[in-house]
Amino acid sequence: MTSLKYNDLYMAVDFVSSGALLDACAYICRETGKIWYESDDSFEEEELPGNVSDTNKYAEVPDKRDLGLGKPLALSFVSQELPNQYEKIESIFRRRGAYSRLKDLLHDHGVLDAWYKYEESATHEALCFWAKEEGFGVQPESDETAE
Repeated sequence: MTSLKYNDLYMAVDFVSSGALLDACAYICRETGKIWYESDDSFEEEELPGNVSDTNKYAEVPDKRDLGLGKPLALSFVSQELPNQYEKIESIFRRRGAYSRLKDLLHDHGVLDAWYKYEESATHEALCFWAKEEGFGVQPESDETAE
């Protein structure tokens, strides 16, 4: 089983999730674990292998929305921590700049640090689950600091 460094996987998902600004994709070679990046602003990325669309050889990295890490995660947190603010938060997501306003509201209610921990835990769980489903192992962050 090919093993991936958690931070490398996290960065690839973050890159793909920036797709609102750029058309961004990332692919992981199932044999080597090498991550290939592609975007509209691809002047610094290596040229993709010609067979990158072969799902037997490469896995396409999902974005945060595909992993349920966007609005649904925020609403789940709010329903647990600030249920009386649920409708207000839901309405925040109907406009641009939702995450900035969400964080301001969470800060005002003293739960911003709890949100960051919740989001980090959910992200870790989602990335490890996705990797396992795709046949990859994930090296814990603590292994990376030992290198």
